[in-house]
Amino acid sequence: MSHPIEPQSSLAFADTAGSITRKPPPRTERPPKPAPFSLRLSQDEWARLILEAGDQTLGAYIRDRLFGETMPKRRPVKDEQALAQALGQLGNSHLANNQDQLAKAANTGSLPVNRETEEALRQAVDDVHAMRQMLMRALGLLS
Repeated sequence: MSHPIEPQSSLAFADTAGSITRKPPPRTERPPKPAPFSLRLSQDEWARLILEAGDQTLGAYIRDRLFGETMPKRRPVKDEQALAQALGQLGNSHLANNQDQLAKAANTGSLPVNRETEEALRQAVDDVHAMRQMLMRALGLLS
């Protein structure tokens, strides 16, 4: 059985609902982002910039030419294949998940400390060290 809504009661509800004030969530103040800058170049000018930039990105090259030593230098990747290999191994390693499981087991006292556990932990340390070396080599920080 349906009950008809009386116009007066729906108006009363709307008045009451409208009088409820909600506090908006607090806004975090962010510094304003700088406006993008664009520059029109001829095809010859564009080609010259690309040739002069060499291995640098065009943006990095232009910033370097404009600001010189005042801008921090970004290190180019020296060995992209090594970087890809290291990042692939890091992605497949499940290090964060495994570390979390080890920490939980250690906190609950359920981590068996035996020769097998020690060997696994030593292997994990060696793997992390190898990935670190590969990343440093790929970024040109190690020869």
